[in-house]
Amino acid sequence: MPLDFPTSKDFRKLLAFGSGVGLEIGATDLEVAVTRVRPNKIQVLGRLTIEDYATRPAAEWGAEYGRFLKASGAERLSATVLLPRREVIVRQIALPGVAAKDIEGAIRFQLDTLHPYGEDEVVWGWSPLGSGGVLVGIVLRSTMERYVALFAEAGIAARSFTFSAAVVHASIRLNGAGQAGEGFVALSRSAGGAVEVYGESPSRPLFSAEFDLAPQRATMLALSELRLAADTAPKTLEEMLPRPAVNPVENDLSRNALPYATALSGACPRFAPAANLLPPEYRRFNSRAVFVPTMVLAALLLLVAGSMAAYASWSEKQYLKQINAGIAKLEPLHKRADWLDKETERTRARALLLDQFRKQTRTDLDALNELTHLLEPPAWSNSIDLARDSVRILGEAPQTAPLLKILDASPFFEKTDIQSSAARASGESFQIRTNRRRGK
Repeated sequence: MPLDFPTSKDFRKLLAFGSGVGLEIGATDLEVAVTRVRPNKIQVLGRLTIEDYATRPAAEWGAEYGRFLKASGAERLSATVLLPRREVIVRQIALPGVAAKDIEGAIRFQLDTLHPYGEDEVVWGWSPLGSGGVLVGIVLRSTMERYVALFAEAGIAARSFTFSAAVVHASIRLNGAGQAGEGFVALSRSAGGAVEVYGESPSRPLFSAEFDLAPQRATMLALSELRLAADTAPKTLEEMLPRPAVNPVENDLSRNALPYATALSGACPRFAPAANLLPPEYRRFNSRAVFVPTMVLAALLLLVAGSMAAYASWSEKQYLKQINAGIAKLEPLHKRADWLDKETERTRARALLLDQFRKQTRTDLDALNELTHLLEPPAWSNSIDLARDSVRILGEAPQTAPLLKILDASPFFEKTDIQSSAARASGESFQIRTNRRRGK
């Protein structure tokens, strides 16, 4: 999207620089206007009506258009095309709190609810209205491709396809106008003779419609929609648009100002952003001037990037010097701390080992004492092999099997099993292995 940042009216005028071709598609004719915008004045370089374009060969009226641009000194300019109102669905959406970078995604998320075309593929574009609002235009892709093919056949380069509400809203803000106020209603005549109504108010950012009614009746309907006082005097669209310093007689703004507004929005799209419905793959730019801002910005960006890289390198070197100096001061303390840590760890390990040895004798005696209570007469043992994690017992008992439960029930032993058993006249001789419980 073009830049949209708050600037004063005088500052916007100072930066307003460009040329544009506005082309309005009418029912039978094409209306073309060429403008040149400079900080101190706006000039209309020419106005042309291409009659009966729909019934004539495209190459014929395309050549007429080309001759007109050449005579106006605008042969390298791409056109901003104004689509017929009947073929564009226009919606206003409030998106309060949505960041500028997320607006397009928010519109795309609800796009299916904004048009009646169902599963038919559409193309769309948007422009900001301020206060969190956006203006969205939607058109069938088949309609767009039909016009793209027609203009390509005629040899007309188009950079943008837009609609009347977007170009009027954009062009009246070209020099900072329309930023604030109590609201207004502006009237004009369309190419077909209908009353074109455009208005703004604090309660409704934008209202645009075309009526086959008397101007007074159309004004009352617009005032009602905008919630403006009934006695609000209507203005002409010519009054609301930036006034051209040079304007040929054939460019009668009181009759049809839309081609002029379209050309203005195409001349300075950075300060007069109008929704562009033309898919990027179809956009054509013939003017070399369109690349000037990009080249200037790229040069500035490279200069800033180079300066930042040089400063970052110098700053990093200074920072590294400070860090190395600090490291050099702390290195002896660091080595001393490492040595103390290692000595502390070795001392702790020795203390733990001694403590284990001291406790082991006590745990062995407790385990042996437990065995003397568990192996009660007539059972007896003639050998007890006491290891750190297990005990091996050789002895004799009337029955060996009950000893397993007796030993496993003890808090000192677990997982007892008989390794061998043999019957004797006095009972059974046995060899039993049992595991010592952890900590016992």
